[in-house]
Amino acid sequence: MKIFILIISLFTSICCTAQDKLDFNLKPIDCEDKWVVFPSDLSGSYSYGFVYMDNQTGLTFDFAGTFKINSSGKFLISKKEADRTMKFRLQPNKSLVAIIPESYFAEFDISKTPDWLKAYQESENAADKLFRWAITYNIWNECAKGLTYLEKVKTIDPNYKGLKTEIAFSYNCQKQYGNAITVLKEAIKQTPDDAYAYKQLLYSQVYNNQLPDAIKTYYKIEKDITDKTYKSENAFNILCAFYSQNNLKKFNEWLNLTQVDKDERFKPYIEKFKQDLEKMNQGTPQKP
Repeated sequence: MKIFILIISLFTSICCTAQDKLDFNLKPIDCEDKWVVFPSDLSGSYSYGFVYMDNQTGLTFDFAGTFKINSSGKFLISKKEADRTMKFRLQPNKSLVAIIPESYFAEFDISKTPDWLKAYQESENAADKLFRWAITYNIWNECAKGLTYLEKVKTIDPNYKGLKTEIAFSYNCQKQYGNAITVLKEAIKQTPDDAYAYKQLLYSQVYNNQLPDAIKTYYKIEKDITDKTYKSENAFNILCAFYSQNNLKKFNEWLNLTQVDKDERFKPYIEKFKQDLEKMNQGTPQKP
């Protein structure tokens, strides 16, 4: 990984022999409070370190060093200097990592739990930390787990800022759109100018086969909500519903009305959708 390219003079080297296999079969989000290894780069160098949850930045990798494996199966370990701290926020990606077996701990000169971790675990049951965990799991598409943390936050503070919309995000992620709609209506009562909550509501309605309600929500947002951050995204979600219905007439009407194809983020998808619909509807009477 490019982010871990370092000058060799920053390291001290040691040797050890590989005994247990490194299995690259886990997502980083599943390795909280574990020592992990990332896949090797083109030079055959592996990066290793500790994965933990930072209350401010989310899932974080504390870089400890690199190693290579020679033809005899020995680890050639280059540890970073003890006085250097190198931490990286982990974003969702498709890379899989391997957990370092405890049988390697002595050879890597590491302990199961680093001394510095205690500072990050203080007040770990506080609502803000639980909420950060939940958001992180949701971002990584581990929404069922995210929801368990949100329920803990709800027990501590049912009016925690952003809680209801994040719960709805978890429900939407798990295709529980009806549950999401119920929670979002409660959220909107509390914060009637929340553009993000309305965006989530419109999404839930579209995928819960409530397209007329979604269109009403779209017009309400246009009329009453000052924040237009999600305007194109809202229009696009409704356009997708017309595409799913194979309704070229309504698709074109909505496209002409919203001009959502002017947004470069969605333009390529819209062009593809329109081509598909035109092919499927050649010689077919249009739906009303």
